[in-house]
Amino acid sequence: MVGRESAEVRLDVIETASMVELDDAVDNACLEGTTVNTDEWSGYNRIGKRHGRVHRTVDHSGPKWTWALDVDGDGVREVHCNTLEGLWTGLRNFLRPFRGVSKWFLAEYVAVFQWGYNLKRVSDEFMRVLLGIPSSTCFPS
Repeated sequence: MVGRESAEVRLDVIETASMVELDDAVDNACLEGTTVNTDEWSGYNRIGKRHGRVHRTVDHSGPKWTWALDVDGDGVREVHCNTLEGLWTGLRNFLRPFRGVSKWFLAEYVAVFQWGYNLKRVSDEFMRVLLGIPSSTCFPS
């Protein structure tokens, strides 16, 4: 999931793409009342029926070929899932140099990618934690 306002990502590796597992993933990542945008794949059908969530879809197939919708008529096509689809390309490119990842460790690789994506900037405090330097130690200027 990608937060539109926070720009944070939450990625989970799930065993199967069943409605039940997808519902659990959405429940763990989204608050009640959240608007969830997806494509029209049938696995997402129950999302809007739980916890007061709004479920909006775009149809990537068929005669419509809709990629984004302007629901409220303000000229901004706010209903789309392009951000997440682009994110999958980034994850695939991140995994490519490893030339195959064991399914036993896939969640760890995905967690590292998620952490890097959500890290918006590298600060001095971040470097101290990463390098194990106590915060009382100052970097030389």
